[in-house]
Parts: sequence; C-alpha cells; structure tokens
Amino acid sequence: MATFTQADLVGYIRQAAGEDEGFDLDGDIADITFADMGYDSIAMVEVTLLVERELGIGLPEDDKASKNSTPKQFVELVNELLPASI
Repeated sequence: MATFTQADLVGYIRQAAGEDEGFDLDGDIADITFADMGYDSIAMVEVTLLVERELGIGLPEDDKASKNSTPKQFVELVNELLPASI
C-alpha cells in the first residue's frame, strides 16, 4: 500500500466499529466528523488501534484521530506516518 485512502479507512471502520444502517459510508463523507456519522470515542479508539496494528504505525492522540475529526483528516494523518516502502 503506497497510499492510505478513504476506501481503506472505510474498510477499517466497518471491521472495527461496524456501520450504522442509517448512514452510507460509501457516500461523500470526507468532511463529516466521525461523531456526526455516529461514531463515539470508543469506536474511534477501536478503528485507530486496528489501523496502527495493520499498518505498523503509531497515531498520535490528537484531534486528527478522534471522533471530532473527519475521514479526510484521518487519511492525511495516516499518510504522513506511513513509511514510503509500504
């Protein structure tokens, strides 16, 4: 994986936290906060831990990986931390 994408993130969200039937993760979600999509802090911790484990990176504990961040911010953060060789 050279670049982490929103589609990758959606896969991790579905695996770690599930999907609310009333919200379409395949839609235009880039600028919607995770909280507005129905994901609380616990759900985001689960997503973050899965991403860290699968990609071998450590995400900082800040707003970019919180329930108040957006998928766009999360993807940007992961891409900043990914080694070039992945």
